[in-house]
Parts: sequence; C-alpha cells; structure tokens
Amino acid sequence: MWRCAARATAGEGGATAQSEGPEVAKLDIRIGKIVQIETHPDADSLFVEQVDVGEEAPRTVVSGLVKYVPIEAMQDRSVVVLCNLKPRNMRGVKSNGMLLCASDAAHENVEPLVPPEGAPVGERVHFGEAGVSQPEPATPNQVQKKKIWEAVQTDLKTGTDRVAAWQGAPMLTSAGPVTAATLANGNIS
Repeated sequence: MWRCAARATAGEGGATAQSEGPEVAKLDIRIGKIVQIETHPDADSLFVEQVDVGEEAPRTVVSGLVKYVPIEAMQDRSVVVLCNLKPRNMRGVKSNGMLLCASDAAHENVEPLVPPEGAPVGERVHFGEAGVSQPEPATPNQVQKKKIWEAVQTDLKTGTDRVAAWQGAPMLTSAGPVTAATLANGNIS
C-alpha cells in the first residue's frame, strides 16, 4: 500500500488539546516549504525532505512520493504538513511530519496538496469559515492515543473544484483555500 509520507514532531511537552471543536481542529496542519530533498539512502521509493514549517530549524519528513513526483518538482515546493504526529522511523530515518497529498481511489495518481500563492510558511490551516478561532492542537501523544488522525482522515477529500476539505468544510489559509493541482473528488492522506 502507498504511503504519502511519514510521521510527526515535538516531544511530549507542548500545547494540550481543548475538548471543544471538531477533531480536525486538534490537528496541527501547517504550510511548509521543501528546502532540501534527496532520495532515501536505503529506500529508492522514499524521499527525505527538509521542510520549513516556521520553526527554528526545518523538519525532516520522509515521503513515499518517488514514483509520483519527480525530485526536481519537489525542491522548493510549498506543501501542507501534518505536524503533530509522533516521530516515526522510516528505514532508519526519523520522520517528523507527513506531507498531505491527494490521490485517486486506486492510488495510481498521487500529488501533494497545493497551498495558495501567498500563504506564509508556518501558518496553521483551518477548516470552514475564516476568522473562527481554533483550539490548541493536540500533542503527538494525544493524536496517537485518541486516534485523531485516523478519525479525521476518512473525511478529508478534494471536491469537484479540487479544494481540499473535511466533511465539506474547505481547508483554508489567510491567502485562500488549499487545493489539489489536478485531482478532483480525491482522497487526502
């Protein structure tokens, strides 16, 4: 089975999730920029990316996009990153996030989600209307223990307009909606 990317960040400290709001609001999904990329030294099917998500240093993210996107198209690309999953070892490289991608039902076509032009690196996306406050994101331990990503992911889709959405509520930044380049009615993972 195909995997768009790998998993998450920070330690056990940090913000705690509030009980209000939908589960999707507990995810820390941010705009990032790939500042460096290479093929995984021990797995030809994986990329190892350094992704700027507005923190002191870029995060290492491992993704399974080699057969879907040329390495040249990934360098300096703006991406959408799920940041509050627990770190995960992927063939000897610790991944600290997951690139969110759209795919068709057969997973034959896969593409990273596209932030709108002008969306700042590090901005946390939200779903629904602009200006609505979000709870603090859950910690990586809470996301894992409560299976928040698994609960949310089944309802993440692209619409006929290719806009990324959760239960029909668009994924938004201050610069507009996040989209897929070509995949309408796709799954997001």
